[in-house]
Amino acid sequence: MDSLASLVAPLHDAIYAVMTPVSDFIWSYILVYLLLGAGVLFTVLTRGMQFRLFGHMARVTFNSRGAGEGVSGFQAFATSLAARVGTGNLAGVAIALWIGGPGAIFWMWITALVGFATSFVESTLAQVYKKRHEDGVYRGGPAYYIERTLGWRWMSLLFAFFLLVAYGLAFNGAQANTIAQGMNQAFGMPNWVTGLILVGVVAVVIYGGLKSIARTAEKIVPIMAIAYLLVALVVLALNITAVPDMLALIVKSAFGYGPAVGGAAGYAIKTAMENGIKRGLFSNEAGMGSAPNAAAQANVKHPAAQGLVQSFGVFVDTLVICSCTAVVILLSGVYEKLMANSPGQDIVGIQLTQDAMADHFGGFGEVFIAVAILLFAFTSIIANFSFATVNIEYMFKRHAKGAVQALRLAVLAMVMIGSVSQLTFVWDFADLSMGLMATTNLIAILILAPIAMRVLKDYERQRREGVKEPRFDPKILKRPDQVDDDVWPSKNS
Repeated sequence: MDSLASLVAPLHDAIYAVMTPVSDFIWSYILVYLLLGAGVLFTVLTRGMQFRLFGHMARVTFNSRGAGEGVSGFQAFATSLAARVGTGNLAGVAIALWIGGPGAIFWMWITALVGFATSFVESTLAQVYKKRHEDGVYRGGPAYYIERTLGWRWMSLLFAFFLLVAYGLAFNGAQANTIAQGMNQAFGMPNWVTGLILVGVVAVVIYGGLKSIARTAEKIVPIMAIAYLLVALVVLALNITAVPDMLALIVKSAFGYGPAVGGAAGYAIKTAMENGIKRGLFSNEAGMGSAPNAAAQANVKHPAAQGLVQSFGVFVDTLVICSCTAVVILLSGVYEKLMANSPGQDIVGIQLTQDAMADHFGGFGEVFIAVAILLFAFTSIIANFSFATVNIEYMFKRHAKGAVQALRLAVLAMVMIGSVSQLTFVWDFADLSMGLMATTNLIAILILAPIAMRVLKDYERQRREGVKEPRFDPKILKRPDQVDDDVWPSKNS
């Protein structure tokens, strides 16, 4: 075992020598500003759709269960939420708190608030330019709308490759790693045993196709989200007097006053921002280009309707579930003790969340988090496979079936490898691939935003005219010829 480690170490160091500076540059100098800037711009262009249309957004989401053939709007929402709700919500929030301080939670919230509009734009574009597939499930996403509108197949292939690396490999390793850590701490189960079991269960679902994934997500995601919310509400109720101080700590730390300062307020703000935005993006995925792959699968009457549904997913993921994790940790005695006694030490994210829950509920808390992360991360893995499938089919076209078979094997291998690997490398690899993918997609949707605005205006116009279920006519677009007639036929054709 030692000889194997000595052989792998040089490769590990070489990978880090390339990966670290690239990842740091993307996150420190490009993506933080691009992500927030795009979110603010889209919020202005949509006239604050996340505030104006929030109630309608929620109603559309819960009324979108019926789809006839294919995948319903709610199933597409559940699939994208399955990918969003995973390690980012439990382990990722804990890591953000540990590295960036409580202020990271504030910047996570800001990322989500502007992320509503970003998610709407990318998901609406995915709906407009989706394609019909032989299995009855639509295909679409950034790779499709970039090529259809801009004609830049090189950029589409670049995005598809980054997503394949991120969702086929990196993120699945991160999810499996967190499940293994949680099961080990709660039940003493060896990581390799968890890995083998996980591989078997994941295989059953992903070999059933995209409809199987959508049905599984639709059943599991609402139950796990509601259960986690209820437990967090109990924590809030039991510690209600400490809530004002907790909120004050989050806001003060975001601007350089708090446990992450360490004598350098500017550095503390930068650290809180970078970690809050990074983990917020990893969690809610707004702007990353992942959710549009699920959004495109939905069988709906108007693209904007599914854009609103996907925007609501950002609310559920970050403003509800991530906040639940922050509440559980900050209202426990665990975080404060660690900051006082062991500042700067490496920490496994899920263990901090489990320790905090155990502080509130004893053994039940530790077991509850282990089960929660098992469900959260499991559904993320199968949703990740769904996204990767769409993009590998796009890349290989005529050889898509063989490529998907190879992808299934790669995903199962990465689940096993992730279960027994070190957390740090898996998370760092995920950060890099996510950064490259998000940068590519954000550049594209900034160029294509006027199309999404035109679609939103059409949707709102029909609603003002009393139309209960607006229907989309591609003739409202400047280039209706870029839209498939068998997907969106013109009303007058």
